[in-house]
Amino acid sequence: MQQKLLVIPAIDIKNGKCVRTVQGIPELDCYEYGNNPVEMAKIWRAENAKMIHVKDFDGAHEQSKRNYKVIEEICSSVVIPVEFAGGVRTLQDADEIMKTGVIRVAINTMAIENKEEFLKVLEKYGPNKIVISLDVLGEELLIRGRSKKTGINFRSFSKEMVETGVNRFIVCDITRNGTQLGPNIQLSKEIAELTGAKITQAGGVRNKDELMDIQNLIPSGVDSVIVGRALYENRFPCQKLWRVAESGIFN
Repeated sequence: MQQKLLVIPAIDIKNGKCVRTVQGIPELDCYEYGNNPVEMAKIWRAENAKMIHVKDFDGAHEQSKRNYKVIEEICSSVVIPVEFAGGVRTLQDADEIMKTGVIRVAINTMAIENKEEFLKVLEKYGPNKIVISLDVLGEELLIRGRSKKTGINFRSFSKEMVETGVNRFIVCDITRNGTQLGPNIQLSKEIAELTGAKITQAGGVRNKDELMDIQNLIPSGVDSVIVGRALYENRFPCQKLWRVAESGIFN
């Protein structure tokens, strides 16, 4: 039986509320189903999501942990794994977010700015719980909530990370994130083939046909995709019907 692509809904949080994002920049317009991240997690679970990706913008930009209580509520409200990204810069940060119940932590800035600390985190939690986010602009990596250019080429860095024991990357071409321009699947395929690691595609997916395009990359190692805006805007068949039926479940 052919392996199926894992579709991971995204919940982007700022000040305890859901926000929309375009190229990683939060907008304060709330989603159609309200601004409560815990309720959104329950809806995604009701729609049969197998995993949720939570991005903490306050953590990424300010290293604030004000949203950790909300993230803990999400983890305790659904029976599916929750992946976290946003502002984990030390081993202590990793310890604190793991206590909320998240199953996996995506790291970006620490791996570039403080590799020694990153190796401590990777050694403690292992490659199944620690993954690397690659935020790519052209051929360059961005860090600190996509606000700082590094001058580091994504190819050389991804190979270096695999040598440390990393076995999964979340790959995002930030020019496609939240813009509805379509995913840069060639970027994900290139990194998969270059490193031999598993890849989670992030950013740009608009419809089911693009999901099928990514599904075709499973033999290359691209086995999952994070989808945000397209899911919230009901761009998939039957999704609107499910939403109407479920809109009052968690009131």
